[in-house]
Parts: sequence; structure tokens; C-alpha cells
Amino acid sequence: MATNNLQLRTVNVTRYVTPLREGGSLPAIAEADDDFLYVLKFRGAGQGVKALIAELIGGELARALGLKIPELVFANLDEAFGRTEPDEEIQDLLKASVGQNLALHYLSGAITFDPVVTTIDPLLASQILWLDCLLTNVDRTPRNTNMLIWHKELWLIDHGAALYFHHSWDNWKEQAVRPFVQVKDHVLLKWATELDTVDAEFRSIITEQLIRDIVGLIPEEWLSTGDITADERREVYIQFLLTRLASSEIFVNEAKRARETGI
Repeated sequence: MATNNLQLRTVNVTRYVTPLREGGSLPAIAEADDDFLYVLKFRGAGQGVKALIAELIGGELARALGLKIPELVFANLDEAFGRTEPDEEIQDLLKASVGQNLALHYLSGAITFDPVVTTIDPLLASQILWLDCLLTNVDRTPRNTNMLIWHKELWLIDHGAALYFHHSWDNWKEQAVRPFVQVKDHVLLKWATELDTVDAEFRSIITEQLIRDIVGLIPEEWLSTGDITADERREVYIQFLLTRLASSEIFVNEAKRARETGI
């Protein structure tokens, strides 16, 4: 495993505040022992730790590229939380999520980005779309933008649906060089006119060491599943991202085609 120059803080969850039922994985607002509120993503939710891994990699890559994303922290959940919750669905989720989870700093007062109301600068739109193509993030559509306006700035949230290759490990090499055809549904596609500029800039920022440092943040226990070791699984994430980065012209051209043709 590479030496990791990045770190995430670790907090302990002290209070379950309220579920966010609009999310398919039933995240929640929770308070931690640093007295801040977080949006807590549970390891026991539908997609399990794979969604947390995608959230971590996507979020920290976005941050490294200068995009705005709430602070990510590891959030420890004690087994006592599942005992007093009256809602059986939430109780089961809490019991299944004892241990290390992932959380995003809660942006109090933020509003959901609405493409009808807010126009996005073409360079920023191109940056976000390029990253989503790299990550194969299928969940940034007009129906569910996963972006917030906070203090008049655009913030990215929820990358849990990215890196969908890891739901089927067998063909990750082929998926790494495929065009991202779902870009036709991206909420920012119509504004993304600066993709060539962004491609050159971001390819220079995302080094192999940066990728290794970010993937190195993934807790060992999140990777220790299946018939390959945690280090082997970690290396697959690294090689997938390196291959996709080296082949970025494939997803850039697909995005430009989708924008020009509308399909």
C-alpha cells in the first residue's frame, strides 16, 4: 500500500437527529462529539461499504481539483444506537452499521441546486461534468442533482453512485475505457462547453500519487470482502482510475457528442 499523505478526521456519533428519507440509502443527520452536525452515510445501507468507498474517492478527488465539497470524516457508530430507536427500519440500519461509517459536514441552510433557477459558469459546469465522467457517476441528473447552493456557491454532495464497476469486478479493465454514455442525462451538460480546457488542466493535477493517496484513505475493513485481499482490491481502484484518466479523450468526446446531438 502507498504511503498516504492525506488524512480524514474521525468523529464519534453522539446523537441521531433525523433520517433523510429522500435518499434511497436512508442517510441521516447526526451530531458528533465535535458538536458539529453531519450527513451520515451508513455502511449497513443498501449498497454497503461500496457506496462509502465511492463517496470517499469521489469527494476527495473533487476537493483535490478545487471543487467545493463538504468535509468528509470517518464516523464511528456505537452499538448502543440501535437499541432505543423506535423505527424498526432505522433500528436495523443502525445495528448493521456499527463501527466506521462516512459522514459529510452538514451545510445548514443550503438549498438544492435547481437548473431552472440557477445558471452555471461554463468552466465550472465542465469541471464537474468531467469529474463525473471520470468517476462514472450516474447520479447528477435534473431529477436528482446532488448539488447544493450554500452561501451563493455550488457544493457537490453524494458520490455514492459513482465507480459502479466495483459492483462487478470481473470486467473492470473494459469498463475503464468505455465512454460514459449516461452523460446525456447530466444536469450540467448544456453548460459544459470547456471540456478540452478542463481535460488538459485536470489531467495535470491528478497524478498517480494523488490517486494512491486518496485510495489509501479507504479503511482496510471496507475492502476485506470477497476472495481477493484488501491490498489487491485497493490496487484495482488505483488502476481503474489511472486507466480511465489516460483514456480521458474517450469520455470527453462522448460528452461533446451528447451535447452537440442532444442524445
